Amino acid sequence: MSRVSETLPTRRGPIMVAGGVFVAFLLSSLVNALIAVLAHALGAPDDFRPLEPSSYVFLTALGVLGGSVGWALVRRFSSDPERLLRRLVPSVVVLSFVPDFFLFGEGEVTGVGALLLMHVAVAVIAVPTYRRVMPLSSAR
Repeated sequence: MSRVSETLPTRRGPIMVAGGVFVAFLLSSLVNALIAVLAHALGAPDDFRPLEPSSYVFLTALGVLGGSVGWALVRRFSSDPERLLRRLVPSVVVLSFVPDFFLFGEGEVTGVGALLLMHVAVAVIAVPTYRRVMPLSSAR
């Protein structure tokens, strides 16, 4: 490895960060669309509003954007961001399930299962993106 590549800064510019977050949003939305289609094919009712694109695309945008803000804050203020995020990310994903559990009252198991899977899919896509565009090694 050359000395030049070892000394390159790991800080990313705001355009690269915004672009990465946008790509994470697009990929997450596409995966969530696939999950919604599969859920409908497996029996989720067509009128289950959370599986309509207007619902899940908006909430995907909020999740990806909120996650990026949280990631940036942890990078900035935590003395050990890697350790904190290893605990925080799964905790936030599990907490994000809570509103979906209330939809079980409608008797819709397939749709709710799809929604829970969507939360996980967004995290699986967004976290590596944040890691790439907002590396933890440059936090301090």
